[in-house]
Amino acid sequence: MTVQIRVATDADWPTIWPFFHDIVTAQETYVYDPSLTFEQAESLWMTPSSANRTTVAVDADGTVLGSANMYPNRPGPGSHVASASFMVSPAARGQGVGRKLAEDMIAWAGQEGFRSIQFNAVVETNESAVHLWQALGFRIIGTVPEAFEHAKLGYVGLHVMYRPLV
Repeated sequence: MTVQIRVATDADWPTIWPFFHDIVTAQETYVYDPSLTFEQAESLWMTPSSANRTTVAVDADGTVLGSANMYPNRPGPGSHVASASFMVSPAARGQGVGRKLAEDMIAWAGQEGFRSIQFNAVVETNESAVHLWQALGFRIIGTVPEAFEHAKLGYVGLHVMYRPLV
């Protein structure tokens, strides 16, 4: 499958929303409030700012397969550390879409002068994400026990993952 990463436009949100909503309401991988409305989720995900970027992964036909948003992890003295969130449509999982989004984000963070990347809340039972991040050079620097209430597994940990860029 040919996958292209491009900056998301406002017109992309209605195609992101269905899988965003399904992933969030499943309560298995994201700490976002499952009662987010279309508009609230759009405001959260589309992150319009000069310091932020939202992308989509599209196939040759232009179908949105996944999305990522990236931003400084913290403001002010912490703004040299990047962070990001990624979602892949269930229909496109296992096809390298998440990896392409992640590689693009890592390249963006380096080009923007970030010194490192930190993911604050990777659900420890999200094995495919943990494996991907580790394959891309991230390491688990800590786990907050029982910090996430998984819909099927109960309380599980959240990993903090880190990758230097310099």
